[in-house]
Amino acid sequence: MADQSVPRPGSPVRGSSTGRPVMAALDLLGRRWTLRVIWELHRAPAGFRELQRRCDRMSSSVLTTRLAELTDVALVEEGEDGYRLTRLGRELVESLLPLDTWARRWEKSLRR
Repeated sequence: MADQSVPRPGSPVRGSSTGRPVMAALDLLGRRWTLRVIWELHRAPAGFRELQRRCDRMSSSVLTTRLAELTDVALVEEGEDGYRLTRLGRELVESLLPLDTWARRWEKSLRR
């Protein structure tokens, strides 16, 4: 059974009653540590403790919650090698790579 508190397209989300998919995505990705978990799993699959270490030792309760949410919305799955991104999760990271490129340019521009 799906967790009703996890943002989903078609349902009202924080900041929007429309249920538009982009608003649901922004709500989900705006949750504390969510993008970090996704980004770390983009590097390589990881077991719980390894992922917690990579995420600067975030609390186990927050990590458990984020992994459950990301699994519930089909972005993460648990396999023999630990947690990993699903195809949809990898597509999300691909869509975020231009933002990473922009952020690196931004960083360089601030050093001048």
